[in-house]
Amino acid sequence: MSAPPIRKPAGDVDYGVWGISYSKYRRPEQSIARLIDAKLGSARTVLNVGAGTGSYEPVQTRTVTAVEPDATMRGQRPQTFPQAIDAVAEELPFADGEFDAAMAIFTIHQWKNLEKGLAEVRRVTKGPVVMLTQDPDHMGEYWLADYAPELIARETKRMPPLSRISAGLGAGPVQVIRVRLPRDCTDGFMEAYWTRPEMWFDEGARRACSAWSFIDQAGQQDILEKLKADLDSGEWDRKHGHLREQESYESSLVLVVAGKNGAGK
Repeated sequence: MSAPPIRKPAGDVDYGVWGISYSKYRRPEQSIARLIDAKLGSARTVLNVGAGTGSYEPVQTRTVTAVEPDATMRGQRPQTFPQAIDAVAEELPFADGEFDAAMAIFTIHQWKNLEKGLAEVRRVTKGPVVMLTQDPDHMGEYWLADYAPELIARETKRMPPLSRISAGLGAGPVQVIRVRLPRDCTDGFMEAYWTRPEMWFDEGARRACSAWSFIDQAGQQDILEKLKADLDSGEWDRKHGHLREQESYESSLVLVVAGKNGAGK
């Protein structure tokens, strides 16, 4: 009997290697969760596309169907959450208008065909579509750009322009909400540690942020050595220490919200 074919990663990152610590470091930030939940409106049935480990799924108040193509991510979902379906955004195995709403959290930059994926999400959703992503026009403002310009440049190229997302969601208006991050943000994506630069010395934190996967070990070591030197000398605080005094930070993170046929709510 022949062995089953090895499935390639659905996106540009192998989460079988880089996703093993997501459930520990990528815990939902409650301020973001409340915003997402509010924009889902009165929906009772919600599709979560590119669901990962299940962050931000409103399983306590709504019926959630999760789609996630990566086995490592599916395996880290809480046992109390619905089992995720092995599928990709571009080929959703659901009927037209099957769900009241849909959500897609930190995933659209992984889709191989953005327009096809957005069209599929619109096809199966009657009501609002809520997407959390990053605005590439603002990603270079994060302090890490001083130490890892290659990382920031690579990550910026991965993120689709907001105009492209809006166009793919339909002809109507699409609402874009800039998200402010608390100083103790619990969801460890790239800008979560805006006031905690020391977190990047934790390998688990880096492995829970796919941007670091594009930098080899030698490159990562160079970045960390430069950062440590500036932290030890006080240079980081001279440049960015004002961030430590802030309670929140307006990052490149945005919530994109479209209603039926792209009519923003």
